[in-house]
Amino acid sequence: MQSTANYLWHTNDLLGQGATASVYKARNKKSGELVAVKVFNNASYLRPPEVQVREFEVLRKLSHQNIVKLFAVEETGGSRQKVLVMEYCSSGSLLSVLESPENAFGLPEDEFLVVLRCVVAGMNHLRENGIVHRDIKPGNIMRLVGDEGQSIYKLTDFGAARELDDDEKFISVYGTEEYLHPDMYERAVLRKPQQKTFGVTVDLWSIGVTLYHAATGSLPFTPFGGPRRNKEIMYRITTEKPAGAIAGTQRLENGPLEWSYTLPITCRLSVGLQNQLVPILANILEVEQAKCWGFDQFFAETSDILQRVVVHVFSLSQAVLHHVYIHAHNTIAIFLEAVYKQTSVAPQNQEYLFEGHLCVLEPSLSAQHITHTTASSPLTLFSMASETPKGLPFRDPALDIPKFVPKVDLQADYSTAKGVLGAGYQALRLAQTLLDGQEMMLRGLHWVGEVLQATCRRTLEVTRTALLFLGSSLGTERFTGVAGRPDTQELNGVADLRSRLRTLAEVLSRCAQNITETQTSLRSLSLELAKNRDQVHEDRSIQQIQCCLDKMYFIYTQFKKSRMRPGLGYNEEQIHKLDKVNFSHLAKRLLQVFQEERVQKYQAALVTHGKRMRMVHETRNHLRLVGCSVAACNTEAQGAQENLSKHAGASQGDEAAGL
Repeated sequence: MQSTANYLWHTNDLLGQGATASVYKARNKKSGELVAVKVFNNASYLRPPEVQVREFEVLRKLSHQNIVKLFAVEETGGSRQKVLVMEYCSSGSLLSVLESPENAFGLPEDEFLVVLRCVVAGMNHLRENGIVHRDIKPGNIMRLVGDEGQSIYKLTDFGAARELDDDEKFISVYGTEEYLHPDMYERAVLRKPQQKTFGVTVDLWSIGVTLYHAATGSLPFTPFGGPRRNKEIMYRITTEKPAGAIAGTQRLENGPLEWSYTLPITCRLSVGLQNQLVPILANILEVEQAKCWGFDQFFAETSDILQRVVVHVFSLSQAVLHHVYIHAHNTIAIFLEAVYKQTSVAPQNQEYLFEGHLCVLEPSLSAQHITHTTASSPLTLFSMASETPKGLPFRDPALDIPKFVPKVDLQADYSTAKGVLGAGYQALRLAQTLLDGQEMMLRGLHWVGEVLQATCRRTLEVTRTALLFLGSSLGTERFTGVAGRPDTQELNGVADLRSRLRTLAEVLSRCAQNITETQTSLRSLSLELAKNRDQVHEDRSIQQIQCCLDKMYFIYTQFKKSRMRPGLGYNEEQIHKLDKVNFSHLAKRLLQVFQEERVQKYQAALVTHGKRMRMVHETRNHLRLVGCSVAACNTEAQGAQENLSKHAGASQGDEAAGL
């Protein structure tokens, strides 16, 4: 046990360790409150005095909800080592969140936005106080769970921080190599002599690498063998990176460098958010300080993202759910244009339904008039232009599953199990997304079918009314009287009009029959959709995948414990070997369920959806033509009836005059 005047901790409760200090979980001796204490070691006192006190001074100057609070500066009783008493964040760091197999391919969108909001707010407070952090990385961003279960992220570890204005420079080198600006990397890691000075933009580079890591689960710049095994190539990747590229990879030893201008397909962020984020990454992951954004532009662009609202749109023609990011003060016309950019459905071809009802969006109105949506209750977009649904693009998780080495290697076995488990969680998420997409296809088509049924009913009502009107007109006795007088001059005209009315009646009868047949076809489609929706609701593939994952996770935790040991006894080693076999079998079963129960069924559903969409488009166009025909017949019938009325009036006038 160690202590200061007011705090007590055990050296086993280590939270983190660096070159100059260790951080422990501690308690207040009087209240029992949990805190974190940073205890400086002997190496820290070899630094210049002004450097030793810099962290205390920086923390005392800062006060923000996204920066870890400093409670006190005390000393240990015996060695009189300096101790910083700080806020304790019980949920670890952003790095520990990303190290979880569940986040092997990055954070979910909602959590990423929380990270972005917190990091931007914390950094903004630093810049308002003229401080550069110089060691931004996921391990220095702590996580706290709020009273309502929400994540709160806080910047910590200000050992390298110093006061620096926007136009000031420094020459000392600090930081963690994977997140270092290339100019600092050149001197700190490669040990090359150079006279470069550094400014506040070094923090922007580190933020860019951190945000990419949070979005994808991987570092953006990765030489073959990893950043720490191939440092020269690491430096080449960061300095030779073309403008606009946000990642660089060397896949083969001594192989070429490959550049990426987009986030990987495995990223869990929506395309809508990626479109907003990628330009920011491209402009802060810029080596030349003259080309790199400053903090003012970074804060402006990130705030623009954070102030946007999300409208969820499920495109029936693509069978894909989209997240459309817009400002509440934008017009609906801007929203429609944003939908066009993501779906290629032109604004004039966009029709929307929400929860089964047509949703008319007036372009001149504010976007605030758009109904509130969620991922499970989106706007359904129906395109008036027919196209073949492509469905959700994704990478097969089987491609990202590593293989166990034959021999027992505790560290390698743990790493492999972690990689396989990460791919398994990705398969689970994809399976759920594919199942949800299948449900939305069926639900959206059902709603479109209901709208078409309503159109049928309205058109049929108009058609039957017109037929009754024609029947009444053709059966009027006074017209028969006129037609029966061979000396009447109007005889031929009346006969032509009556013939035309009979023809119109035949056309309308055929229209009524077409509409009735269409109704029958739509009812049949509705029954098929209901049957398919029942099948989707009865699907148990998600539960089967989850069951495999639960068993795999248990074995993974065993491997995680074992890797810390120097070795295993004979019996333990045999159990470990059996666990590897069982883990591999579970992974194989998981992928089999994913492929056969989800992917194949989804692909079959896409083909069927495409056929149904074509049928729906044909039905819609057919109803439009029938509706136009009915309207034209109705107009012509009214005109013919008016002419007949004139003839009848003339005939009655002649009879009254004794003609």
